Amino acid sequence: MTGTRLGAAGPEVSRICLGTWAFGGNWGPSEPRTAERTIAAARDAGVNFFDTAYSYGAGRSEEILGRALREEVLRDRERVVIATKAGLRIDGDRMVRDSSPRQLRNGVEASLRRLGVDYVDLVYVHWPDPATPFAVSAEALAELVSEDKVRWIGVSNFDAGQLAAFAAEIPVTAVQPPFHMLRREAAEHLFPACLDRGIGLAAYSPLAHGLLAGSVTRERAFHADDWRRGRPEFRGSGLKRNLDVVHDLAEVASGRGIALPALAVGWVLAHEAVTTAIVGARNPDQLCPAIEAPEVELSDEDMAALDRILRRSVPIEGPRPETRRLARVRE
Repeated sequence: MTGTRLGAAGPEVSRICLGTWAFGGNWGPSEPRTAERTIAAARDAGVNFFDTAYSYGAGRSEEILGRALREEVLRDRERVVIATKAGLRIDGDRMVRDSSPRQLRNGVEASLRRLGVDYVDLVYVHWPDPATPFAVSAEALAELVSEDKVRWIGVSNFDAGQLAAFAAEIPVTAVQPPFHMLRREAAEHLFPACLDRGIGLAAYSPLAHGLLAGSVTRERAFHADDWRRGRPEFRGSGLKRNLDVVHDLAEVASGRGIALPALAVGWVLAHEAVTTAIVGARNPDQLCPAIEAPEVELSDEDMAALDRILRRSVPIEGPRPETRRLARVRE
């Protein structure tokens, strides 16, 4: 798989990053051995970039990723790039934003233990925390960098203005926004800001939470632990309109001899500002179609034709910390 540099001075990463949110239980039951096979399949395909977070199953995804990569990390730590996130904590039965210095330090050090590594390549501030000034969070992160516990700093779910304000306090290597065919607003303001500042962009949810994987139908019943259950994006007239769009996109993909996920992720990667696409998968079969995406070539005419189809879609959003239900962890 082709590689690229994350930002002006970040690490060399594969254009597909394996996201591990699904391993934490918020997408329904996840079996650790299957998760580890998925990580191994990603490595076999040339993926060297892995994305995780404490909030993905209260550290469960980090533990699974650490176990799966342990032998390789012990042989040659430089071969893999591991990104995690800090700035969320569990308070009773809910998730809250907390980018205070104490929480950031405790979160990073706990992540290192779960991952079984001495340092993490990239730490994102998971969500902007209105209760903590950016300068305060940045100072705490700078200390972790100076202690060689973190190499690079990123932000997740920040808009262009928040990114600029945070980058004024500390060098930002990467930003992680939601971006896919059914959610395109990041291209308007955030993409130009990244290009101007030399900041890498790791787009998450390129398959629109399963809609662009072809796995969602009007009749699908989501598991009780699946965050999509009951969400407005997955019911009603909006879902019907988007499924009609997905049908037309699938025909385009079929006409090119590729799978729909390859087309969807390839469309994300075709945007100049996008460095890598974070693809989530619970098993190797879900991952394999998207692995082809970096080889998908889309001309300006192709992008214009796809845009005409996408004009009929309904914009969708993903969950925010305040709306997420905590999954029941299963071993």
